[in-house]
Amino acid sequence: MSPDHYTPDEIMTVAAARKLQNGDVCFVGIGKPSAAANLARLTHAPEVVLIYESGTIGAKPEVLPLSIGDGELADTADAVVSVPEIFRYWLQGGRVDVGFLGAAQMDRFANLNTTVIGDYQKPKVRLPGAGGAPEIATSAKEVWIIMKQSKRSFVERLDFTTSCGSVPPGRSNGHRKRGLTTVITDLAILVSDPETGELVVSALHPGVSLEQVREATGWDLKAHDVLGRTPEPTDRELTILRDLYARTAAAHGGAEEGE
Repeated sequence: MSPDHYTPDEIMTVAAARKLQNGDVCFVGIGKPSAAANLARLTHAPEVVLIYESGTIGAKPEVLPLSIGDGELADTADAVVSVPEIFRYWLQGGRVDVGFLGAAQMDRFANLNTTVIGDYQKPKVRLPGAGGAPEIATSAKEVWIIMKQSKRSFVERLDFTTSCGSVPPGRSNGHRKRGLTTVITDLAILVSDPETGELVVSALHPGVSLEQVREATGWDLKAHDVLGRTPEPTDRELTILRDLYARTAAAHGGAEEGE
């Protein structure tokens, strides 16, 4: 299969989905994280436990939710608990394996901005805000980020720090073991260096060069000496993902989730 048969967005979503495994407890953000997590559930990881901020545990939506309050989540969940319980008992209690987030901006240490673009008092764009992301970034055992890569989104300095990124070496962060370790973009996969916490390219998507990834980054991006290659999406993965988006668009009057 050649890159002409799938989009950069699709390879990003498929690559992110593949990381989830059966039995993982995943705290899911709305948008691309939700698309990737549900693709995993519909393909190779049917027993993944998806948790959303509204208190739904084991959600199995037929269409992608537009928000954490979407009734599809509660209707298909194994259980619905209070928001304080989902944060205090599940997340802060160390019971979440993976926090899956998106963002508008990220720096080299995976600090995230979902608050404003520009000056806080007079922003160019006011974003949705923090929600539960700061808690997820702090308390999940491992955090993955999925977002498109460009110099506008991968910046040297954030306009606002909403969620903290990699834990500096030598500092404890309670039960969290690895912190923000993986970023999946439409070009590549990046991981946090265990010594410095700085993001480093570990794998390239099909047809993408390291120079392209660096050109889409607002800092001097480092890379592993030996780079992996993301396997191309299978026909089955693409069919299931496209069907999921088609059902979502039909259910929400043409508003395709995450776009």
